[in-house]
Amino acid sequence: MLFNLSVIILVAMLFSSLFQKIKLPPLLGMILTGVLLGPFSRDFFMNNGFESLKFLFISDKILDISSELRTAALIVILIRAGLGINREVLNKIGVPALKMSFIPCILEGTFIIFAAHYILGFSFILSGVLAFIIAAVSPAVIVPEMLNLKEGGYGKKKEIPTLILAGASIDDVFAITLFSSFLGMALGKNVNVIKSIFNIPISIILGIIIGIILGYLLLKLFKKFHMRDTKKVLVFMMVAIMFHHIEELKIIPLASLLGIMAIGFIILEKNDDLAKRMALKFNKVWVLAEILLFVLIGAAVNINLIFKSGFLGLIVIAIGLIGRTIAVYISLAGSKLNNKEKLFCAIAYLPKATVQAAIGGIPYAMGVPNGDIMLAIAVLSIVVTAPLGAIGIRLSKDSLLEIN
Repeated sequence: MLFNLSVIILVAMLFSSLFQKIKLPPLLGMILTGVLLGPFSRDFFMNNGFESLKFLFISDKILDISSELRTAALIVILIRAGLGINREVLNKIGVPALKMSFIPCILEGTFIIFAAHYILGFSFILSGVLAFIIAAVSPAVIVPEMLNLKEGGYGKKKEIPTLILAGASIDDVFAITLFSSFLGMALGKNVNVIKSIFNIPISIILGIIIGIILGYLLLKLFKKFHMRDTKKVLVFMMVAIMFHHIEELKIIPLASLLGIMAIGFIILEKNDDLAKRMALKFNKVWVLAEILLFVLIGAAVNINLIFKSGFLGLIVIAIGLIGRTIAVYISLAGSKLNNKEKLFCAIAYLPKATVQAAIGGIPYAMGVPNGDIMLAIAVLSIVVTAPLGAIGIRLSKDSLLEIN
């Protein structure tokens, strides 16, 4: 497995460098690596007499822990984001960030529900399942891009990158909760949709509160026991992983990813010097985590399914993106952002990858009618919107954002 991992990393570094040289986001090279070395490409080569090349492809042992590795990498990038958000920044982005966290997701989902019903012929319940697979925006793509913009001083005066990454981190909470509700109804379960929706603000509040408490506890731990910054980073990472695992147990509604950012916020608020030192360490961890995250997202892409979703699937995705764009403008109405900055926010809110790769296959695996089509459209949404959003962010930042 170590040899296999070495091949993956080296190929991903090569492709990301090539993409960077042609002025495209390096993450696209990593995703392409995952597609080329993933199980679906491997099966194609094995079925055509190239068994000797099997060692070049991502091994089943790595694929078995793919979900865990992607989660760990996502946690790293959210910790980095949290360590860069202070109270002054939060005051600037407050209400617009709150509106950006749920209005785009809900409106995009609504557009897709009607599109899937009238274009694909799905029932409204099945349309809801598909809608909230697709409606989730991708923190994996957005957060690192926004952190790069923050480092470059883009949109600093109005904290536009922070506004986007804060909204994107909550957006998924709404999408996954509503997806679970519609999936339950599709499976014939008695689901209380009102209760599910009511649990969303509870999960956000609990996530933030527990994150703040953990932040204070970590600060006390670091003060009482002398340890190197590297060990502090390891402790922070392990606590964050355990925190996220509590959410996965579904004992209580909990927005753990938002809470993880809150831990970083508290550390920055109470010990600026420590936060900066830890951020530098996590930047180094991200070098490897980024490769694993995007290669494994690419490995989840089944190219064959793209053609199965067909042109109608593309239309459904496009209608959803129109709904999301309208919702971004609604969310930012009355804010201090000008039209160029609002357009940038709409572009930055396009990418999909993380959630679609994680839950796109669940309806199919559980025997939900048209689950195969839902999976195909989920895959198509990654292939279309991840490059579209990432390239859009890179190409539009100079013309739409001020450098402060």
